[in-house]
Amino acid sequence: MSEPPRFDRGHTDDLMSFLAASPTPYHSVANAAERLEKAGFRQVAETDAWDGTTGGKYVLRGGAIVAWYVPEGAEPHTPFRIVGAHTDSPNLRVKPRPDSGAHGWRQVAVEVYGGPLLNSWLDRDLGLAGRLSLRDGSTVLVDVDRPLLRIPQLAIHLDRTVSSEGLKLDKQRHLQPVWGLGDDVRDGDLVAFLTETAGIPAGEVTGWDLMVHSVEPPAYLGRDKELVAGPRMDNLLSVHAGTAALAALATADRTLSYIPVLAAFDHEENGSQSDTGADGPLLGSVLERSVFARGGAYEDRARAFAATVCLSSDTGHAVHPNYAERHDPTHHPRINGGPILKVNVNNRYATDGSGRAVWAAACERADVPFQSFVSNNSMPCGTTIGPITAARHGIRTVDIGVAILSMHSARELCGVDDPHLLANSLVAFLEG
Repeated sequence: MSEPPRFDRGHTDDLMSFLAASPTPYHSVANAAERLEKAGFRQVAETDAWDGTTGGKYVLRGGAIVAWYVPEGAEPHTPFRIVGAHTDSPNLRVKPRPDSGAHGWRQVAVEVYGGPLLNSWLDRDLGLAGRLSLRDGSTVLVDVDRPLLRIPQLAIHLDRTVSSEGLKLDKQRHLQPVWGLGDDVRDGDLVAFLTETAGIPAGEVTGWDLMVHSVEPPAYLGRDKELVAGPRMDNLLSVHAGTAALAALATADRTLSYIPVLAAFDHEENGSQSDTGADGPLLGSVLERSVFARGGAYEDRARAFAATVCLSSDTGHAVHPNYAERHDPTHHPRINGGPILKVNVNNRYATDGSGRAVWAAACERADVPFQSFVSNNSMPCGTTIGPITAARHGIRTVDIGVAILSMHSARELCGVDDPHLLANSLVAFLEG
């Protein structure tokens, strides 16, 4: 038997490429699928009958992907080991009537998605990406990855209170980007531009899901280049690590006692309640169909789920040097200190003592250090897909991730080592 797969800083190089190529959830799942295809996985349609053959398979639905690897000898009641993550990030998304403007400016009407740090989108060169839906029911991905839009901040000379009272942005009035000049604003201009850009015949686009993104590429930062700055680390860092771990196990000569799974959902940033969100039926449907395709019945499904464990992998908060008082005084996760175990006794995170033991065992096998995170008692705690997955499917779930700064900014910051440390711990966990 070969040694288990190991990742190094080359993994972080690949993460940066993945971030740059994945401006939307639709692009991120397409890129994850491409990596899995190279590892021998094949796509299966939800509308087809499934078989119980061994090997790697995956399902795509919108901005979500569920992939799994059935090893030789897997029985109907063989449990799953799941890495859960999400593909969406807070941003600005195009409204149904996108063309607007005033006073000689051509603008794009956008709506706020999730909880972005709004000021981080000001005075930044922005591209536009997403999917276009055609008359025949198909979709086409589009990515204008060049400076196309900008949200200009008001000059300080016209807002003398900004330094003393802080920046105050009205989400409706102050966040509409400009993308050109002209008084003749006509409905259909933006979609016509994107249609032409994508090489689609005029009049074929009947729907769209579009969002803006920073076109500044990810970059190493710091004196010793020990930091990485880039967009959408929350939570494509986990999607990338889970994809790499699953693909590595599928191509390694390893004996697996679990069925390893990657479940990357959309819409975590606004509650997960959609057909592609963690609170939807997608994961449960895939797992059940896998059991039944291998000849199982409800009893096998119950046995498999009872022994299944999910790692909900999402970014967390590294201690901020300028705001250390906002953190719990005895829990200060540090950049490049290894992945974090996230705990909240009010079940905003799903981790309990038995889950901690599973996580600690995986990190020990991978020779990866880990840190613990809890929120300051004086502040509300965020949440993840972890509690949703645990409650919806009755699956033991543990919340983990990588500590970053500038979470929900258009450009976030992590350590150069933490991504590959996370990936190595995920390999050990999936391997069981």
